[in-house]
Amino acid sequence: MRVGVYVDGFNLYYGGLSQLGSTPGWKWIDLRALASRFAGWSGSHIDRVVYCTARVNDPADPLQTQRQDFYLKALQLHGSVDLIEEGYYSSWAKESVLTNEAAGAKAPTSFSDPTSAEFWTSGLRLRRNGAGTVFATVRKREEKGSDVNVATHLLADVLQGSVDAAIVISNDSDLALPIRMVRSHVPTGVLNPNARPLSNALKGSPNDGVGSHWWRRISAHDFRSSQLPSTVGSISKPSSW
Repeated sequence: MRVGVYVDGFNLYYGGLSQLGSTPGWKWIDLRALASRFAGWSGSHIDRVVYCTARVNDPADPLQTQRQDFYLKALQLHGSVDLIEEGYYSSWAKESVLTNEAAGAKAPTSFSDPTSAEFWTSGLRLRRNGAGTVFATVRKREEKGSDVNVATHLLADVLQGSVDAAIVISNDSDLALPIRMVRSHVPTGVLNPNARPLSNALKGSPNDGVGSHWWRRISAHDFRSSQLPSTVGSISKPSSW
């Protein structure tokens, strides 16, 4: 039984963060080895691994781009993936309304220079408009395309008969429809990398469609036990990973 594995890279990464934080020892993930821990259908083997991600470009951490590049090259050199499909990543500064709802901190109500449109509080540059609304400039980071790329490769491989079973690594509810469609054709497993429960939209019945479907959580132990060698070719694992 040929198993195709379809990985939402950012969902996997942030799921790992939710369980293990930024401590080293888990980010150098061997994706083929990770999926192999769960592919338990009779006579199954991991035939194809598709990794959907985006190249980060964050001015706040320029070395992050280099670390990710090392990882992508190591995945390919080690044979941990068959295809890396890239979306895109954006990082930009944006002005947003300051609110006290999220963290409980109150917005300033008086200033040393009430006639000034701009002021500083604890090093944070703030702006107040004529109506009294306070704005802060924040950095926005957004990854686009990974979920669509996962769905596209999943559906294409299943409908073209390239795989006999599928594993999707994600807890993104946007993948609910393609996963539901795929269950009519091949046994399908969903791996949730997050500390949170699996999204209800991704759940179903093991007997839907062709049956033999399952849902699992990737544990902290699974992350740590599915690592690439510290050195792959000439590439060394970053010390923080």
